[in-house]
Amino acid sequence: MEYLNALVETALAKDEPDGLASALLQRFVDAFVEASVPETAREASTSLAVDWTDYESFAHPPGRDGISADPEAAWGHRRGGGPGEKGELFFGHYCSLATMVRDEEGPEVAELVRHMTLSACSQDPVPVFVRDLVQAAEAGRLQLGDVLADSGYAHRVAEHFALPLRRAGARLVIDLHPQDRGPQGTHGGAICHNGNLYCPATPKRLFELSPLARDASAEEVAAHDQRAAELARYKLGRLTAQDADGYHRVACPALVAKVRCPLRESSMMLDLTRPEVLSPPEHPPTCCTQRTITVPPSVNAKTAQKHDYPSRLWRRSFARRTGVERSNSRMKDPATIDIGKGWCRLTGLVGPTLFLAAALAIRNSAIMDAFEARRADDERRQRVGLPPRTRRRRRTTIAELVAAANAPP
Repeated sequence: MEYLNALVETALAKDEPDGLASALLQRFVDAFVEASVPETAREASTSLAVDWTDYESFAHPPGRDGISADPEAAWGHRRGGGPGEKGELFFGHYCSLATMVRDEEGPEVAELVRHMTLSACSQDPVPVFVRDLVQAAEAGRLQLGDVLADSGYAHRVAEHFALPLRRAGARLVIDLHPQDRGPQGTHGGAICHNGNLYCPATPKRLFELSPLARDASAEEVAAHDQRAAELARYKLGRLTAQDADGYHRVACPALVAKVRCPLRESSMMLDLTRPEVLSPPEHPPTCCTQRTITVPPSVNAKTAQKHDYPSRLWRRSFARRTGVERSNSRMKDPATIDIGKGWCRLTGLVGPTLFLAAALAIRNSAIMDAFEARRADDERRQRVGLPPRTRRRRRTTIAELVAAANAPP
């Protein structure tokens, strides 16, 4: 087996290692992972949740002489996942995954990993992963629909993440980095805010809208969604889809019957329930004088996405991203695969990549078996007139612990 493994690594490795997988190795891994996805499940959804995680090398970090047994590993940074856990440095690679999740209006699907990339920490994992993902889509191995990512992906150069994926046909649903939120300049007089263009007379208080906290009450959620809907009234209306070069046209919100504005006389005939611009610009910009304006792909290149951020539709759509978190947690769970240091006692890039691909294939098989068993059980319960089985509530609150402690003996 060691001799066979050495032959495979030699055939798939680069002549001069640089921390990136060779084209042959990446095609082999794509085919291996895709083979673990049943034909019936491949067309179930086009939505993908993406994320990367750390993979620590089996070799020790370089000593004072600067030499390590793993020449393709490098120092990287990882954050703790639990409360109070701080980030730390590690010596190894970044493993990027794309997990299939259900479409917004589609049925539940098995959360199968459809794509994997392993690269050294000396390489930015985002452009490496996006390049391989786009190549897989162009080769017909994947169909890109919604792509869900956190701010670690979104807070990158647009040419490395957002633009290539849009050109490949993907619809982004991303969490914006705090530095990318809020007004970010203007285009034709319209305000660039959270990936959209807004009327220059938009109330400033609406631009202060931020994502909801996890512990938000029902009243806070309702107030937040009401403000988001009010802000959407001032958004310039989109008239055309993007052309082949990424250009599209938008119109003043008063012309598309969303607000009343004295600069657009026809809009003053609208119903009084629509908001009214009380102080129009003294010197109207282009967006207020022309009927439409052209928006090039460079405007809001990094922040434009499928839904208004952070509206209710965006919040419900982005919640699907937890699928890739479950993929990462299963790979790292000590009770299942546990890809911690020493799990694969091979150095370099080829050996760990092949081992991870095999682990993902096993993980996909287990997820698919559990999904089919759960679906068969739901069908059986439906035939006999029973409701679908609900998942157990595994969280114990502080109140329940206090009540149990104060219970009589």
